[in-house]
Amino acid sequence: MKKKRDVVVLTGMLFLVGFSMAGCSGSRELAQHDGAFPASYRGVSPVVSVAPLDTVIARLPYKSFFADQPLQALIDMAVENNIDLQVAVKNIDYAQQTLNASKLGSLPALSLGGQGIRNYSSDNGVKKTPEEYIASASASWELDVWGKIRSRSQSALASYLKTEEAAKVVRTRLVADVAAGYYNLLMLDAQLAVSKKNLALADTTLKMIQLQYTAGQVSDLAIKQQDASRLSIAGSIPLIEQNIALQENALSTLCGKMPGPIRRNQSLFNAKVVDNVSVGIPAAMLQNRPDVRAAELAVRGANADIDDVGATFYPSIVITAQGGVSALKASEWFTVPGSLFGMLQGSLLQPLFQRGQLKANYEQSKIKRDQAELGFKQSVLKAVAEVSDALVRLEKIKAQEGIAEERVASLRIAVGNAEMLFKSGMATYLEVIVVQSNSLAAELALADLRRQHLAAMAELYRSVGGGWR
Repeated sequence: MKKKRDVVVLTGMLFLVGFSMAGCSGSRELAQHDGAFPASYRGVSPVVSVAPLDTVIARLPYKSFFADQPLQALIDMAVENNIDLQVAVKNIDYAQQTLNASKLGSLPALSLGGQGIRNYSSDNGVKKTPEEYIASASASWELDVWGKIRSRSQSALASYLKTEEAAKVVRTRLVADVAAGYYNLLMLDAQLAVSKKNLALADTTLKMIQLQYTAGQVSDLAIKQQDASRLSIAGSIPLIEQNIALQENALSTLCGKMPGPIRRNQSLFNAKVVDNVSVGIPAAMLQNRPDVRAAELAVRGANADIDDVGATFYPSIVITAQGGVSALKASEWFTVPGSLFGMLQGSLLQPLFQRGQLKANYEQSKIKRDQAELGFKQSVLKAVAEVSDALVRLEKIKAQEGIAEERVASLRIAVGNAEMLFKSGMATYLEVIVVQSNSLAAELALADLRRQHLAAMAELYRSVGGGWR
């Protein structure tokens, strides 16, 4: 009776120690971004109107945002075959296995075993003791009184969801990169066409100057200068063709296929993209941007880890059951009930002194939680800044593009006028060369601005969290 009382007293003391030490444990709720979100992004009107969800570009599937059929086909191919995205999907599969295992954490562990035992003793000689053969099944179940197993399951779930968001990040970047590469390819096509057109024009002008030289109206210097201008244009064409091949190879790699030609069936200035929809409000980042969502899940996982580590201050309560057959001969296993045996026991283990390791683990888990919160705040700031940058860039590129279009139209008229004046002897060959050079530079610059406009829209689409739906 005294022994039983001592056991009860010792158990009570262990529980008291566990409760006192566990007072340090527990995690706070998910931290949100401390600063208030602005009403709108920089670069748009500060007056925020509630736009329908189907007009917010983050909610649009890429097939609705990008109207170009060849571009859609490229993105489809990239989403299916891109190596980086496939690795991200494998990470999801890996995390899924961890999550599946964590869901079974509250179930007992079962095992089967068999033993053959023979002992030897020595008393001035070796003696054998009778053999014993045992076959048994055992089950061990840890009671999740303090939520340790539940916290591990929550941490595994957060890790799994975080890998899903990481895959979405790869996909949004992949969609934007494919679109940017495709628009760059269209720009190179446009620049190649402009260069070839201007090369033909330079050839015509050179022939005109040669006729005037024969008539004695100009010197040999005029022929040399025009020929140098023509060769300069001709020399740029192989470089553009090289860049086209390199861009096609880069797009092929993104799409997970061997380098080869890329199909496109329209010109740069006919490419359409949705650029008259709402970008939403900054607070929507928490739902639309997968990297922000991943950072949020990292905080949730860190909080669950704190609860898991905090539970180690409590005693572990384990119930163990074992049963089977035991006999001196294996053939006598089935002589029941004589060979049957069974055991049921409960154990309680309260850690008291672990050389400071438990406290160090707990403090480290809190530091990791603080790091995760800082990472979440940083991801929010970065996301809002990226959208604001994209909006400002888009607005200014549109303004530059409008000016460049006027300049190209004016120079095209000037080229025609210069040719007529030159034929009539009212303009010099130098004036013709200058106008043609300016016209070529203006058309190349306009093509680049148009490419920047389309690429800026693709980047805005990515920055608000579009492309993974």
